[in-house]
Amino acid sequence: MSDPTIDKLRSTFKGRKVFVTGHTGFKGSWLCLWLKRLGASVTGYSLPAGTQPNNFEASHVKELLTKHHEADICDREGLQKALQEAQPDFVFHLAAQPLVRLSFEIPYQTWKTNVLGTAALLDAVRTLKTPVVVVVVTSDKCYENDEQGYAFRETDPLGGFDPYSASKAAAELVVASYRRSFFNSMNYEKHLVKLASARAGNVIGGGDWAQDRIVTEVVRALATHEPVQLRNPRAVCPWQHVVEPLSGYLLLAAKMFESHHPDAFCDAWNFGPAQGAELCVGDFVDGLCKAWGGGSWKDTTDPRQPHDASYLRLSIEKALWNLDWRPRWDIQTTIARTAAWYKLFTSDRPASMRAACERDIQAYEESGAQPRA
Repeated sequence: MSDPTIDKLRSTFKGRKVFVTGHTGFKGSWLCLWLKRLGASVTGYSLPAGTQPNNFEASHVKELLTKHHEADICDREGLQKALQEAQPDFVFHLAAQPLVRLSFEIPYQTWKTNVLGTAALLDAVRTLKTPVVVVVVTSDKCYENDEQGYAFRETDPLGGFDPYSASKAAAELVVASYRRSFFNSMNYEKHLVKLASARAGNVIGGGDWAQDRIVTEVVRALATHEPVQLRNPRAVCPWQHVVEPLSGYLLLAAKMFESHHPDAFCDAWNFGPAQGAELCVGDFVDGLCKAWGGGSWKDTTDPRQPHDASYLRLSIEKALWNLDWRPRWDIQTTIARTAAWYKLFTSDRPASMRAACERDIQAYEESGAQPRA
């Protein structure tokens, strides 16, 4: 039985030109794979992959691209030239400095990339003068989090303790400012831009090797038969497989594209797990060890370590009711598929992990929507 959501994505993106920033990163590489599966022509713009190994190279994503630009998102002239050359129907902006702990070490670079990089992208979009749908990806950490267990809604105050979180809140302000100042729906016939932002939670899945990522640390420890060292095992996070928020970004863009109203869906959107699906870090790692076939962890909490939120939840009611988007995989499925990808990678693996990613995408497409909560 065909899935109406996936059918919509295929009909929307087939034959369309898509520009993806941050395409060499974890989420960006998965997005490129899915867009190609949907029949899109994809141009990527990003710095080289920041880790070794990485999914962009492991899955040979470059081979699928119409054009691959290795460049800085803050290079406005280079970015404008690449956009003009691509003439995209869609832009997905994922280029970022994505790590909380690293933001304490390189705060200026974090602010520059996440805030000025977003401004550079939107300023370059202004020069296109052709119809384009833009989705800027920020973070669930953009909210002013008092860690009281409240599920944040899109209208809640923005903020952030650390440079990363605050920079993502600032990126949201940049998006809102450009939408009001330059991409206002009242003047759509002049600028032809539809602009939205997307906020997602703790995203996991195959191919993420970034510094201080929990799955990266677990996999490396399990591969060497060492206990996993957990800095904050009681922290509660909204875990989700990478395909979950990507499906939200794609569906949001498709809804914006097909709407005859220039301001429809041009807003901020949360994409997270279903209510009650959050897990503390310790329980999450227990599940990952079980799926791996063994392993253990130890608490290495240090009160002197850089601040990181201990509790974070998202409300996804807006996406549920207005986009008809909903999570499809429970936490057990998410953990099992993530563990399977890394076990394959660390074994006598095939030359490319692309097939493993595509199997996950296909399984997600075929899983069907869960009943409305």
